Amino acid sequence: MDDLRSGTRNKRGDWSPSHHPEIAFYWKTPFDLRKWGKFLIDYVWPWNAFHMAITLLYWHFILPDWEVMKTLSWDWALWLYAVNGLGIFLLYGSIELVYYVKRRQGTRFKYNAKFPSEQPSDVFWFKSQNIDNFLRSYLSGIVFWTLVEVLMLWCYANHYVYWLNWSEHPVWLTLLLFATPLIHEVNFFVIHRVIHIPFFYKWIHSVHHNSINPSPWSSLSMHPVETFLYHGVIWWHLVLPSNPLIALFQLHMAGYGALNGHIGFDKLELSDETGKLWC
Repeated sequence: MDDLRSGTRNKRGDWSPSHHPEIAFYWKTPFDLRKWGKFLIDYVWPWNAFHMAITLLYWHFILPDWEVMKTLSWDWALWLYAVNGLGIFLLYGSIELVYYVKRRQGTRFKYNAKFPSEQPSDVFWFKSQNIDNFLRSYLSGIVFWTLVEVLMLWCYANHYVYWLNWSEHPVWLTLLLFATPLIHEVNFFVIHRVIHIPFFYKWIHSVHHNSINPSPWSSLSMHPVETFLYHGVIWWHLVLPSNPLIALFQLHMAGYGALNGHIGFDKLELSDETGKLWC
């Protein structure tokens, strides 16, 4: 598919979209049912629906019994780390394999014309962005993701926080469920502003920004402090009256959803024959 129909390339071959960011429709136009309908569909599908599907999978098949989680233990903590690590390997790794190793799409719709493997640098472990990002994901990103997950489940198991039941509080929990993307954005914005203060940027956030040409493995490649704060979005649900299912959904939105902004392509071609795109 010709990516120049919807974008341009500079002299270095880097692609950028032709359209520019606009003010959200609900701030500048009268009520438009069609636009609101499209907005609500996009709000749920595909990413938030995917995160909820993963959450339900964890809820029914992965999480230990609540009696078990009343006691902090390496057994179930390491089990959750293994599951989180496997899930990330399958999700991030599959996109990395198809679009960065096999390069099935080439550089079509790719913001940076080069691939990380073509740009060795001393800022990375072993001078390789791919190795650096992979190791940081598993030695820091998923570790602190699992840490906050274990603490959250332990708090709910011991009723140290408000655990609201769906049968008694369906309206509030439904509103909270739909507000989780907003909570994610607010939490991310505040943290991101703080770690861009020069001192914090130099010692913390620069680790993530070393990957100026991101790939899926860059998603969770952060300094331990940043990844702890990033996944700390879960603490909102230990302060607000909530439900562990929603809290887990919030956490998966951060963990699995970190991929969204680090794919490196504006669009992914799903089929060579049909040219179908996944945005």
